[in-house]
Amino acid sequence: MAETSPPDQADTLPRHDGLEGRLLALLAPPIAAMGYEIVRIRLSGKERPTLQIMADRADGAPIGLDDCEAISRTVSAILDVEDPIQGAYTLEVSSPGIDRPLTRPKDWVRWAGHAARVETTAPIEGRRRFSGTVLGLAEVPAAARLRLEDGREVTVPLEAIRSARLVLTDALIEATRPDRPRN
Repeated sequence: MAETSPPDQADTLPRHDGLEGRLLALLAPPIAAMGYEIVRIRLSGKERPTLQIMADRADGAPIGLDDCEAISRTVSAILDVEDPIQGAYTLEVSSPGIDRPLTRPKDWVRWAGHAARVETTAPIEGRRRFSGTVLGLAEVPAAARLRLEDGREVTVPLEAIRSARLVLTDALIEATRPDRPRN
């Protein structure tokens, strides 16, 4: 969750700090009003940076090219007025894909039962990389729960996660089929 996010949106927003956090605070409300949720904002590159925005439809339906174009137009207009990024940059709006990053508390609930890889900012139980099955979310403190490949369970505080993403498996492909009902 970004520092500036209202508590009622806590499970729908990724955690971002610095410029990415300010961009999230600026862009999340108008994107939410359009019926979308931001999955991740990433600003990368030096000479001509790329601002990558990954988004989902709030209704759980698959996000398409028309959706990405609509978000891009809205974001471009806001960034042209607010001008939070110095210099020229490239805007890229996309879906999170099947092997999506897990960036929000709700992702750990939605994708329970699927395989994921997690890297932390500091060692937990002597290691920084974990692979296993998502078991859900421990609420206090907010932490991802995983069953590791060796059968042990680990709880990783969300604030300690550097990156986390689903692993492409047959079960994940089946769960993300467009004709499959959403939970």
